[in-house]
Amino acid sequence: MARVKGGFVVRRRHKKVLKLAKGYFGSKHRIFKTANEQVMKSLVYAYRDRRTTKRNMRRLWIVRINAAARINGLSYNKLMHGLKLAGVDINRKMLADLAVNDITAFNSIATVAKEKINA
Repeated sequence: MARVKGGFVVRRRHKKVLKLAKGYFGSKHRIFKTANEQVMKSLVYAYRDRRTTKRNMRRLWIVRINAAARINGLSYNKLMHGLKLAGVDINRKMLADLAVNDITAFNSIATVAKEKINA
């Protein structure tokens, strides 16, 4: 059988990978083989870190809520328990935003949780 060269199909595939590798250091953005390896690894990192970012943001929100709750004489878990008993359905992202930007609104939510815990 005759040898089949890739032609424009291979060139197109190589250009696509090298375009994704733009900005990488050294041969990782020049040579197809190393660029391809790095692009595949980078895509794995991107997939993994989209999930890790969600975890990290939730941890940050909990830290902020806990800090604001302790100013009001509550711990994080008591605040969340009190809100659940009171039927206040607000997510951690919004609570953390209130804790940072609108402390008076957060204080009123914390007093609602306190009242339900003590009752």
